[in-house]
Order: sequence, then C-alpha cells, then structure tokens
Amino acid sequence: MINITDNLNTVRRQIQQSAENARREPSEICLLAVSKTRPPEDLRQAYEAGQRDFGENYLQESLEKIEQLQDLDICWHFIGPIQSNKTRPVSESFSWVHSVDRLKIAQRLSSQRPEHMPPLNICLQVNISGEDSKSGILPEDVVSLAGQILQLPNIRLRGLMAIPSPCEDPNQQALPFQKMAQLLADIRAANPEAQLDTLSMGMTGDMTAAISEGSTMVRIGTAIFGARDYSQKA
Repeated sequence: MINITDNLNTVRRQIQQSAENARREPSEICLLAVSKTRPPEDLRQAYEAGQRDFGENYLQESLEKIEQLQDLDICWHFIGPIQSNKTRPVSESFSWVHSVDRLKIAQRLSSQRPEHMPPLNICLQVNISGEDSKSGILPEDVVSLAGQILQLPNIRLRGLMAIPSPCEDPNQQALPFQKMAQLLADIRAANPEAQLDTLSMGMTGDMTAAISEGSTMVRIGTAIFGARDYSQKA
C-alpha cells in the first residue's frame, strides 16, 4: 500500500538535503508532483499533505482530473508534448506549460489564452541530450526562439525544461544540467529585460544532480505515487 503522505515527506527531506549540500535555500526549489496515470483520489491525498503543484502529460486525462478536483486550489502544469490542435484546452486550463518547442505552439497558446486569466507561464523544452526519441528544441536554437517568444502577449517565458538521457553516474548526470544553466544565462544576456527564473529539470533518479546545478523545479512522480500502470492511461 503506497503512503503518498510519507513519500511526499521523504522527497521533501531529500530536496532540503540536496539544497543544503549545494548551499542553496530549499525554498528556491518547487516540487512538482507528476501525477499522470494516477487517479484523482491520489492527487487529493497529496493535496491534503500540502502539495499544490501537479504535472500532467496526457491532455484528456488531465482535463478530467481538473474538472473532478476543481474544489482544490491546484496549480496545474502541462508537461507533455503539445499538438497544434490541442493548444486551446491547454491554454484555457493550465497555469504552466513546460513543453513548448516551436514558435507556432507558443503563438497558438498566446492567442488562445483567455483574456480574464493571468499570462500563461511557459518553459522551452530543450533536447539537451540530442535524442531522436525526445521532443525539444536543439540547444543552438534556444536563444533565438526565446527572443521571439518574449514578444508574444498573454504568455510569460519563465525558463527552460529538459529530460536528459538516463544515467546512473551523478557526475555524468550533472553535465546536461550544467548546459541547461548556461543556456538560461545566455537567454538572460540576450534579453536583459526578461524575468527568467525557472529551470525545470530533475526527476526521481537525478534530482540531487539537478538541484546542485541550479534546478528551481523538480518533477517527481514514482517516488511520490509509486510505479505507474500505463494500461490505465486515459
């Protein structure tokens, strides 16, 4: 039996220890609970344990959860690939989108964001390991795309997101995160007026390395909710 509350507390302690080891304030790091494939009651239990930020990958599944949990003041993050024909519900239902990798997607999110809602926070997804199987913009194109997106209304570019290749060696884990931090610095240098404050990087297996290299948001799923059953995916 998974105890989500205990798991959350364990992850929070790990974040605190990793931050202290890196001489950072733990409050600088947001814990994003990745809740894809998990039923609404699991999210409600996590909410009751103090969790407020939840990340979802599958649009239809997430929209159903948002409807069922609308009594809770959850901050919803969309972290999965975005198809052009699905941008409207994303723009209308989420506070954050971590997976923007094309100007067209950003333009659609901007034009479809309801005027009564605050700007949609977005991160550019970077294919930092150059994997053919992964979404994301190539590192050499990041600064140019960021400059274009910063001109759009109704969205706010907050920073970058990446999912590096899996690696067990902590020293090797750190390398792509170092590259991500440098890319964010490059965008800041090219756009000094922009308020860029987010590096969405680090998951259950490489969270410590990500925090040591400047992550401000770690995306943790299995360490909180246990192994996923993808056969139940909506």
